Amino acid sequence: MKPFLDQNFLLHTTAAQQLYHEFAAAMPIIDYHNHLPPKLIADDHRFVNLTQIWLQGDHYKWRAMRAHGISEDYCTGAASDWQKFEKWAETAPYTLRNPLYHWTHLELQRYFGITDLLSPKTAAAIYERANTLLQTPEYSTRNLLRKMNVRVLCTTDDPTDTLEWHRKIAADPSAGLQVLPAYRPDKAMAVEFPAAFNTWTDQLSMCTGIPISTYDDFLQALKNRHDYFAQHGCRLSDHGLEQMYAEDYSLREINVIFQKIRSGHHLDAPETAKIKSALLFEFALWNHEKGWVQQFHLGAMRNNNSRAQRRLGPDTGWDSIGDFRQGQALSRFLDRLDAEDRLAKTVIYNLNPADNELMAAMTGNFNDGTVAGKIQYGAAWWFLDQKDGMEKQLNALSNMGLLSRFVGMLTDSRSFLSYPRHEYFRRTLCNLLGQEMENGELPGEIQWIGEIVQDICYRNAVQYFAFSVPA
Repeated sequence: MKPFLDQNFLLHTTAAQQLYHEFAAAMPIIDYHNHLPPKLIADDHRFVNLTQIWLQGDHYKWRAMRAHGISEDYCTGAASDWQKFEKWAETAPYTLRNPLYHWTHLELQRYFGITDLLSPKTAAAIYERANTLLQTPEYSTRNLLRKMNVRVLCTTDDPTDTLEWHRKIAADPSAGLQVLPAYRPDKAMAVEFPAAFNTWTDQLSMCTGIPISTYDDFLQALKNRHDYFAQHGCRLSDHGLEQMYAEDYSLREINVIFQKIRSGHHLDAPETAKIKSALLFEFALWNHEKGWVQQFHLGAMRNNNSRAQRRLGPDTGWDSIGDFRQGQALSRFLDRLDAEDRLAKTVIYNLNPADNELMAAMTGNFNDGTVAGKIQYGAAWWFLDQKDGMEKQLNALSNMGLLSRFVGMLTDSRSFLSYPRHEYFRRTLCNLLGQEMENGELPGEIQWIGEIVQDICYRNAVQYFAFSVPA
């Protein structure tokens, strides 16, 4: 029986081990999509204890704890930090075969040098050791990122954000890494909820100084913020959508629809689809003008539990995979832009694994030879961000396109301890390729395939996103 989580974890052949240890392991990290708070990086924050850095805001762990029969008091409630950690330690042994089991122990090893398995018996010693280390300067947010060799990370930011923390980081030569914003205008498209939409639109008006009474005003203010983000180094937009929107519409229709929602009235389904289609198209044109990369995260069914949503709010662990129809609207959206030769570099992520081949095949329709891998089938995301999901995404991409041009992994995380997910991905990638080399399905050219691995882990992303770090 092999030891758990040894140096050849997930690497089942000699070729896989060589690919990982000689080529993948030392590559820097480009994390082009995450939800880390830039303020904590700007302040070089130090967390008080392991609960605050590890459990706070982690809806993956909360879902597991609830499934294990743990009260909400120990997830999002009023229990003490130690009590919350104690309940996670009670839950952790029962997460076996869930990616949380691997992630938990990888993170304890890579950040704290702790090789004990987390359980009620080891909880107190692990908590004490990790907390002691967290009090030292080596465990500040910036040093945690340096420890994982992170060169660039892109946060996810609302158009009304001041980006003050990004400015502070950029002005500090000691930061040692680039922290760039990504333009995420989801609230501009949340027209299903007139009261919240209008409150947010008023905030947009205040931060731009543009009175917003018409659709043109709305676009002008959004474009103003798009330009502002570009001035602060932004090179990516991001959109979290159930599905793409590509309805036909006239400007007259959109003006009427905008007036209706601005007056506080609810839109019907066709009106909702039309204004979302119009906004997405405008965002895409701006992205193309600036040479940005646009990302579309498709397929999440959010806020399924209405009782929990009312009590705890969004992003607390009540979302799941949706079964939305994706192909036709996605094709129409991309084709409309391509027909005008204004299709920006694009990354498409799906949450429903049933759509893997659909998405991988769709990207090939709009690669025009101007940029290597111009339209990307994005990394396994959220519920698919685990060994099986990664392998299926890599296989679909390999079968339908060019794995060699893939821009690789991201964390999509709110935690400063999540960077071993890049290692997890790299080990999975190397194992997949190494096994096929051992089987004679790929040539035994370790140097060439090793260079492809390094491209996927790091160099492709540097070139694709045009980050100013060595490729």
